Amino acid sequence: MRDDTKEYDMYDAETRRRVFWLLKRLTSYSLWAKKRDAWEVFARAFENAVRTWPKNDPERMNADLLPRIYETLSLYNKGLEELGKGRRFVWRTGECLDVVMDRTGTVRNFLYPHPDYWERGSQTAPYPDKVEALNRLLLASLYEDDYAPLEVPFIPRMSARYSSPAALLDPERYRYQFYQLPYPVFPAEIPEVPTATDLIISSGQRVPMDGIWEPVNVERARAFGLVPLGVKSVENNGCFNYLVKDTKAPNVRGQWNEAESRTERVGTHWRLLWEDTRYKDGAIPDESEYFLEDTRVEDVTLQESPVGVEV
Repeated sequence: MRDDTKEYDMYDAETRRRVFWLLKRLTSYSLWAKKRDAWEVFARAFENAVRTWPKNDPERMNADLLPRIYETLSLYNKGLEELGKGRRFVWRTGECLDVVMDRTGTVRNFLYPHPDYWERGSQTAPYPDKVEALNRLLLASLYEDDYAPLEVPFIPRMSARYSSPAALLDPERYRYQFYQLPYPVFPAEIPEVPTATDLIISSGQRVPMDGIWEPVNVERARAFGLVPLGVKSVENNGCFNYLVKDTKAPNVRGQWNEAESRTERVGTHWRLLWEDTRYKDGAIPDESEYFLEDTRVEDVTLQESPVGVEV
């Protein structure tokens, strides 16, 4: 989405707490279970629409999507079974929850490829009511930044998911042309970010454990600017990211290259803030704080329940 959004400072304690909390939320079992449950509701409703809508209905759903929809549900089930045991390899490239995100995007992009509403994989106009009802059910399975734990292949043109906390915190990032994803409700008191560990790796190196990592600049202190003393000075170099074990630590975004009209990707150091050991004992803790409800008056146009679709 847009890059011209509000700036957030990773040296600000509140910003750091919110980013850390959001990354834990986006990588929680409970959030992915809610995604899975919402997808099943959508799958049943879509199947019902395929089976019951009149064949001459111009808003008829494409039955060819059904196998992909149910394959996605099966992958969700497989991924959650592993995640519930603390096995986070499911977010690596080609693994089940990584594939889920790819298949979900395909279904969303080709939900209703009618030329009056769609062009080249993108929605171009508000859907008819019956189609929009199904679309709302699909959107219920989406959370902004739910791709946070997915592996970023270590190739020159790609960088870490988040270079700036604005991608996670700016409300404008949750608003799209034809829909809006709910902005998370933060607890009244957000826990402090844990003290960083001494474990530091470089871009391109293997990530030794699942968790939240902070990009940092690492420098050696010098006596009078001449003699290296070996004492490291470590300073923040961007937004926290969630990295999965046995992936390669990603690069980060550098300066804009005017000559080549692109943003450079540069290496950095990554310092472990928090090792993710959740669920390894097979227990799912209370994660209800990730789904607090906003008590403020909402825009009813974005909160209407889908109608005309049997679920």
